[in-house]
Amino acid sequence: MTSDPSRRALLAGLLSAVSLPALAQVGPTQPGPSALPAAPGAVPPGGPNPNPFRFDEVVRRARDLAGAPFDAGSPTLPAPLAGLDYDAWRDIRFRPDKALLGDRDGPFRLQLFHLGFLYTRPVVVNVVRDGVPTPVPFQTSLFDYGRTRITAPLPVNLGFAGFRLHTALNRPGVLDELISFLGASYFRFLGRDQLYGLSARGLAVNVEGEGAPEEFPVFREFWIELPPKDADRAVIYGLLDGPSCAGAFQFLVYPGEETVVDVRMSLHPRRELAAVGIAPLTSMYYIGENDRHHSDDYRPELHDSDGLLMQSGGGEWLWRPLRNPRERWISSFQDRDPKGFGLMQRDRVFEDYQDLEAFYHRRPGYWVETQGAWGEGEVRLVELPTENETHDNVVAYWRPRQPYPPGAAVELSYKLRAIGDTEGLHPGARVVNTYVARTVASGGAEKADPTVRRFLVDFSGGDLAYWLDDPKAVEIVPSTTQGTITATSLVPNLHVKGFRAAIDVKLDKPGQSTDLRAFLRVGKRTLSETWTYPWTAA
Repeated sequence: MTSDPSRRALLAGLLSAVSLPALAQVGPTQPGPSALPAAPGAVPPGGPNPNPFRFDEVVRRARDLAGAPFDAGSPTLPAPLAGLDYDAWRDIRFRPDKALLGDRDGPFRLQLFHLGFLYTRPVVVNVVRDGVPTPVPFQTSLFDYGRTRITAPLPVNLGFAGFRLHTALNRPGVLDELISFLGASYFRFLGRDQLYGLSARGLAVNVEGEGAPEEFPVFREFWIELPPKDADRAVIYGLLDGPSCAGAFQFLVYPGEETVVDVRMSLHPRRELAAVGIAPLTSMYYIGENDRHHSDDYRPELHDSDGLLMQSGGGEWLWRPLRNPRERWISSFQDRDPKGFGLMQRDRVFEDYQDLEAFYHRRPGYWVETQGAWGEGEVRLVELPTENETHDNVVAYWRPRQPYPPGAAVELSYKLRAIGDTEGLHPGARVVNTYVARTVASGGAEKADPTVRRFLVDFSGGDLAYWLDDPKAVEIVPSTTQGTITATSLVPNLHVKGFRAAIDVKLDKPGQSTDLRAFLRVGKRTLSETWTYPWTAA
């Protein structure tokens, strides 16, 4: 990823564009939603389709795509759509009473996004009924155009920008948005009482801009199965295409308090995939208690995520608070067969944000739980500087150590969970606050040394409440890759029902960087996750 402002503005548009009022709850379940026309001869006489559409068919299409050169061209939008600005595009709303997938009174409803503004590449959306896929034809009657006037006729094969599914997520009988696919390979989904924040992506390629611009593979076609009345999941297939590879994706979406998306993918590289990002997550961090970034905003914190959480293949849990760096910063966590990683919104307290519109305390975290062996590689965290809250400036993903060669399929699976509270993810204590402070000598009489910092870390949960009766038994175990740890302390913090650790670090010279780590233990027993944090002396 580069810090090109135009590119970042595009990403901000892609991701903020789906945060529209139209994506909120759409009202009581509508009886008799629109149905697709039956495909002629879809079900052979005398029985069900003997060759139903399945994931294997998407894999075959991806393999065939990868065997041909990538077609970067995109049809030119009709003139009425090509000139739409953001306000005009967002005024075009899908009519809830036209929602699809209700033929069998199933629990999900399908709505489509209109092309226009930033969304100029058509996406084909199919509904799979009894194993037979049928493309959804474009019709202007599906949309309420509001104040946007489209006078010229639009072609039936126009296509759509993406789609979203609704279900009774928060209250019985009321349809709320569950998952949305819009823009390149971006998608977002919600658990109960959550609001959109970060995004997931199907695939990331060359995020760090290693000798070439970042690629944005796109989902060019989707298939959504018509659910039966008693369905507990939505089944979605996606065909991915990009300059470096094609891919087949299966998404099994289980709505709930923490909605789960089972992801299965089959990647087919056109050329060697070296700088590839698996299970990429994209978020925003502007200011927080550990990084105020000289902000004079009345809101104390502004972020969709406040930390990277990771469980290594060996079982160690790590917490890396996010920052808004002054220049691009890349952190790498090498591992083999990681158990999971994700960008979390751990701070759930409204008073820490004071935002009556964005409600940052209700943004979900996304947790990637790997399935099977992923081999050697590293979890990468890329942080870009940003001067406001409108730009997504954080990306996390898994990068394999060995490049994926062309011509060989890569099969990987993982679960994505929309996390509201990380307390239940592991049994140990967790980091709830990180503060960075200058230190001065001689009681503050002298100028602060730029090569010295004090880090205050609050640990809470796990078994810490038990040890508050014997706090001297608990010790902080710190380490640094550069410089020297000059002092540490650990005191009870009853406000978090845990402990506050203080770590003083001195580097050898200005400009030097270090990575700090610290965890709590009693004897040989580890009590907490490992806090890790980078710091560069000014």
